[in-house]
Amino acid sequence: MFTGIITGQGHILDIHDAGDRHLTIGCDWDCASIDIGASIACSGICLTVVARDAHSFKVEASSETISVSTLGDWQKGDKINLERALRMGDELGGHIVSGHVDGLAEVLSITPDGDSHIVSLSVPADLAMFVAPKGSVTLDGVSLTVNNVTDDSFTINVIAHTWDVTQFGVLTVGQKMNMEIDMLARYVARLNSLNKEA
Repeated sequence: MFTGIITGQGHILDIHDAGDRHLTIGCDWDCASIDIGASIACSGICLTVVARDAHSFKVEASSETISVSTLGDWQKGDKINLERALRMGDELGGHIVSGHVDGLAEVLSITPDGDSHIVSLSVPADLAMFVAPKGSVTLDGVSLTVNNVTDDSFTINVIAHTWDVTQFGVLTVGQKMNMEIDMLARYVARLNSLNKEA
């Protein structure tokens, strides 16, 4: 589990396919202290550490992960958002995030607003019902509050700090982002559907 509060930036050092996709990610953490088998959210995708050295760690991604996320488009040298898994007693600064990508949102516009940026994104049709004003959404691993919602889009306001310490600072119109809906919204919708069936 994660909180959607980015704690590091990583860069892709190597990608190769051998059965699954194998990625080596460099960062400024003490990677030697990361347990083998630990979970790390990589731009919102929960991946398992299979090897590490002092300055990098290796993860593997299955074809399922590649098919539902932006990971298949990652190239050597790309930078990504990183978050270590939540530990008992850690501050829950964002919201509960699983690291399971539900779909891809697409950036429609980016508008400066004071020191912040208003970002409008299209929402996949099957996820639209889970996005609500003042609700939470995770984009590329970042916990954000939804501002406005239409049938097929929503807006977020990204403060300067988040813009500077995540990959939001290099966001472009047309870019796809890993989207995870709020877990609470998912279960409320499921309970509603079961009640209607009863």
